[in-house]
Order: sequence, then structure tokens, then C-alpha cells
Amino acid sequence: MPSFEEAQIMAEHLRSEIRKHDHQYYVLDRPLIGDADYDRLVSDLVRLEGQYPQLVTPDSPSQRVGGEPLPGFQTVRHPVPLLSLDNAFEQAELRDFDRRVQQLAGGAMSSATSIASEASRARSTGPGASSGHRGYGALDYVVEPKIDGLTVVLTYEKGLFTQAATRGDGQTGEDVTTNVRTIRVLPLRLAAAPDRLVVRGEVFMPKRAFVRLNEERDRRGETPFANPRNAAAGSIRQLDPKVTARRTLGLFLYQVLISSETPLPTQAEALSYLRQVGFSVQEQNQHCRDIDEVIACCNSWTERRHSLAYEIDGLVVKVNSLQLQERLGSTSKSPRWAIAFKFPAERVVTRIEDIIVSVGRTGVFTPTAILEPVQVSGATVSRATLHNEDMIRAKDVRIGDYVVLQRAGDVIPEVVSVLKERRTGQERVFQMPQVCPECGSQVIRLEGEAATRCTGIACPAQLREMILHFVSREAMDIEGAGPALINQLVDTGLVRDAADLYSLGKEQLTSLERMGDKSAENILAAIDKSRGRGLAPLIFALGIRFAGTRASEILADRHGSMEALAAATEEQLTQIPEIGPKIAASIVQYFSSEQARSLLQKLGMAGVRMRQEKAPATAGGLTLAGKQFVLTGTLSSLTRDEAEGLIKQWGGRVASSVSKKTNYLVVGQDPGSKYDKAVSLSVPILDEDAFRRLAGL
Repeated sequence: MPSFEEAQIMAEHLRSEIRKHDHQYYVLDRPLIGDADYDRLVSDLVRLEGQYPQLVTPDSPSQRVGGEPLPGFQTVRHPVPLLSLDNAFEQAELRDFDRRVQQLAGGAMSSATSIASEASRARSTGPGASSGHRGYGALDYVVEPKIDGLTVVLTYEKGLFTQAATRGDGQTGEDVTTNVRTIRVLPLRLAAAPDRLVVRGEVFMPKRAFVRLNEERDRRGETPFANPRNAAAGSIRQLDPKVTARRTLGLFLYQVLISSETPLPTQAEALSYLRQVGFSVQEQNQHCRDIDEVIACCNSWTERRHSLAYEIDGLVVKVNSLQLQERLGSTSKSPRWAIAFKFPAERVVTRIEDIIVSVGRTGVFTPTAILEPVQVSGATVSRATLHNEDMIRAKDVRIGDYVVLQRAGDVIPEVVSVLKERRTGQERVFQMPQVCPECGSQVIRLEGEAATRCTGIACPAQLREMILHFVSREAMDIEGAGPALINQLVDTGLVRDAADLYSLGKEQLTSLERMGDKSAENILAAIDKSRGRGLAPLIFALGIRFAGTRASEILADRHGSMEALAAATEEQLTQIPEIGPKIAASIVQYFSSEQARSLLQKLGMAGVRMRQEKAPATAGGLTLAGKQFVLTGTLSSLTRDEAEGLIKQWGGRVASSVSKKTNYLVVGQDPGSKYDKAVSLSVPILDEDAFRRLAGL
């Protein structure tokens, strides 16, 4: 084990190497070493920081994994207003914008651009040289692809990342520092940065990552995101940073809002500066000499917008001179020096060959149009959801119709309208099935709902989706139980409800396709481990409508057992904070079902924990009731959920941040900045062994 001084030198060297390779891989897309060598560097750093927790710094690469769930987002007031952009949809509107800029600038325009041009020529290392800026005279522009994502404002103090905030209403946003820190392309330390730097950028989700995320959500029975922008926004606004860390997000920077250094003269140079200090900046930004070049650029991107790995919904045209931008100013809503050119919606015509119905986890029928394959927005589309029967009737969609199709948000195929003039009389009106296509059971449509549902208690389609939800990570977390295995278990009749998972044997599993001895053993071990998962995950796993993970935790804490929850009335449930009438009614309806009662009885007989165990209020001779704990770092013998569960069982509370009210900080490997704060506040610190002794383990 190295001395502290040796470890300090080694840690700084490792951080420097990891930052360099992060920049090469995530920003420049030119990795210098393989994954194994990179992982070894990170592992060495984590081991050193585990040996000497005081070595951990806020900008350490080890701090990207995400901390504990946040209690909520604090508001942040932006140092400058973040205005929205006016839109242009046609060339004529771009020319009108150019004419307005020239009129507003008047005599000041030539002076401002002259200053910018002289400064650009003087800065041999600036973007003027690299971007081809030549001081073209009266008025030049920079055109930037408009990322379809979530705007964020990043603050750096003396080169260190200190804060990230959403745009919000333009005046104030939400503090999302912990979540943004998990984005790998974000530099936690800048090279040669000023004392204070505030920049604006866009968080986005690449197309491939978006498709993967929606496939995962679909397998878990969750509603897919409508488009990558919603997915990115939903990821950044997660209260649990670990969820954000598991999602693939990108980040491009495009504006310097505040800098303690001498202001840059042009937007082109500002983009180059951002790249030089370590940020990821779009390579597709283009400097244009006049409005004619701007229009040519916009026309070009309209044709090739789908060539990028991420979604763009237009282009932003900006006056290049930052001094002229300042003189032009803004209206109460929008800057006068910039405009967004929005791409026209890409629509195509195709024919509906059939309409089929799929059955979801809750029995809801979803009609889907089977289309003649057609290219739209860079992808071949052969299916489009029709949502529900009401939408089909409202648009009068029929089998055999020619329809106008577009991809909503350039992602989800959507039937816009029907070309009724092309009907031949051979088209067929779609009728929602009166029995379930999967199990033959009767269907119902409740008053006030658009959804049609299967009433079958043993519907195989519902069963497959319910089991997939039951085994998902947020529920019973049965690793290895994916769609292929679940389909086989349901199709062979080995599993008729979730409780049947706990009666599976090795011989039954190895009889299935592509299931060897080792895989079967791993599945059985995961199933066995899930028995002690806890009451809150079990409530969520049951798939009660409207009862998500947060509601399940609240219900578990309030009732303490499945038996008590099942006996609760709607009136009692609605008295619980955060439990509204819809959730309460759904819970009561679920537990009134004979099928639900039978399932819970089988789960109890299988040894699944049905209550939130109440441990004694003392452990290891110390009273924990009413004590506040904060956890940081990775515990080797307990998961974070298990440690938090123990604390709650003893009557303690778990907080997300260290304060004067904190009674204990529990420190594992790779601790975060909470360690330093605990030291500064003289909060008692427990390592893992001390915590286990306190727990009586």
C-alpha cells in the first residue's frame, strides 16, 4: 500500500490520464487505448481513492456514477436571461430577418463587424483561422444545427465544474448538477479556463440510445418516450442520479454567457474557444458570408438532416459579431440577432394493408396499422400506432386506405390524415375485436376511458407483459429473466402467474431452448435472492395501475405489510400524502380481485417477503430511532438499497446530503464530496465495518 504522498501523486496522474482518454473517446471520437486499458486506469484510481478517501475530489472521474436519490430540485436564477428564438419556415422569412438586422444595425453594423474582423485576424489561434472567418464586410452569420434536446447552463469556477441548471422559464431553472455530472462527455475540469465561466448548451440522446431505451421500457411495460428530446429531458430530471447515469446522453456547447476573460469578438471564435478548453462542440457549425450562403446552408441541411447520429429540428442562424449582437439587443421574448429555421415536416403517402391489435400488461388493446413499407425521415416504416378506437373513428381510418404519414418528432410514425379521394370502395371499416385475440375472453370499455381491455384472468399476452414487469430491475430484479425466457415459460405453461417463478426447478429450465446448466443455476439464484427484495419493490412488481416506484415506497412505509395494504379503504389511502384518488381506487380494485388474492397467497407460501420488517430500535447497543444517516461511496457487502432498508427498519432516516442535522455519514469505496463536508461539519463518519457493527451484523 503506497504512502499518502505517493498515492496523491499517483491519483493525480491517473485522473489526468483518464481525462485525456475521456476527451479523446467522447469528444474527439479518436480513442488512444482499448477498453481494457481504460478500465484498468479507472480501477486503479478507484482503489487508491478507496484506500485514501481524502484524495477524492469533486472533478475526479470516479464521481460520474451518480449519487443517492435527490429529495427534489432547487431553483437557480440564471446570470443572464435565456430567451427563446423566433422561427422562420421559408427562405423569404430568412431574408426578412436579414433585412431587419441590417436596418436595426444601421451605421453601427460596419463598425462592429470591422472591430470583429480585425480581432479575428489578430488571433492566429482563434476560430477565425480555423473556421475560415475573413472579415467579409457588412454582415456575416454562423449557422448551427438546432439540437432537439434540453437546454442547460453550466458554471465553472477556476476551471472546475460547479453547477448545471435547466433553462426553466428563462429567468430561473432547476439545479440538475448531480445528474449532469454523470454525462461522460462533460469535462469536470477545463484546460486553461478563466476564473469564472458560464456556458450554454444542449443535452441530447443519440438516436440509437433512444431506440434501446424505448425497447427496454416496452419490455418492462412502461410507456415509451415520444421522442429523444423527451427522453433527454426525462433523464436529466430524474430524482435518482443512478437512473441518469445508466442512460446514454450527449452534450454540445454553443454559447459563452459569462467569462471573466476578455470577451471574444465573434460567435465563430466563441465556438472554437469552447472546443479548445475541452467542451464538445458540433463539427457541423458553418460560417456564412451573407444571407445567400445562409439559405444555401439551410437547403443543404433540409436534405441531409437524417445523416447525423442525433436529432435536429432545424438550424439556428446567428449574427457572427458578438459586439453587434449586443447592440441589436432583444425583444421581451427573443434576441434580434438570431432566428431558428425550422425544417418542414417530412410527409409521405402509403397504404394501410391491415390493422392488428396487441394486448398490453394491463389488458389494453392497442391497434396498429400495418403499412406498405415506405421511407420517411431517413427510416423505413412498416407500422404505425393508431392509439385507440376513438382516434381511428375521428380520422376515419380504414383498412386499404391511402394515408399521409409522418414521424412525430422524426421518431414515432403517425398517420396524419386519410386520402379519401383515393378510395375505391374496397376499403374495410375496422372493428375492435369483441373477444381477446390472445385468449378469447370478452373485452370491456369502461365509461370515460378510450381504452378497450381484455377481461381474461389468464390471458397469455397480459401474462407475458406482467411477468416481464415483475422481474424488472425496479421490481423484483430477477437478472437474466428476459423476454425470450419469459415467452418460453409462458408458452410451455411452466409459468401461469408470477408466483410460479418460485417453483421452477433446474430440470425445467434446462429443458428450454438455449438454456444450459450454468444459465439455469444463475436464474434460480436470482429468483431465490428476489424473495427478500422487500415490500416496496413487491408492491411495484404487482403492476397495480398508477402505482409507480415512489407510490409503492410510500405505501410500504405507511402500511408495513401486504396484508395491511390489502385491507385499506380508499378513504384511508387518500389521507396519505402523494396518494391521490386514482391511485387509491386502483389499489382497492386490485386487492378486491380473487386472482390478486390467490397470487399473493402463493407468493407468501413461496417465501417472498410480504412485510416491511421492523427491526429493534437499537442495534449494537446504540439507539438509531430518529437518527439521520447519509451514505456515500460503494459498500462491498451491502447494496445501497439494503443499507438504506436497514436504517429505515431501525427507525432511522436516510438523507441525500450532509448537513448539521446529519448524525452519521456512512462511507464506502469511492466516496464523494459528502466526505469533505462531513469532516468540515464534524459529522461522525462510519466506515463499512463500523456500520455493520452498529447494525449488529
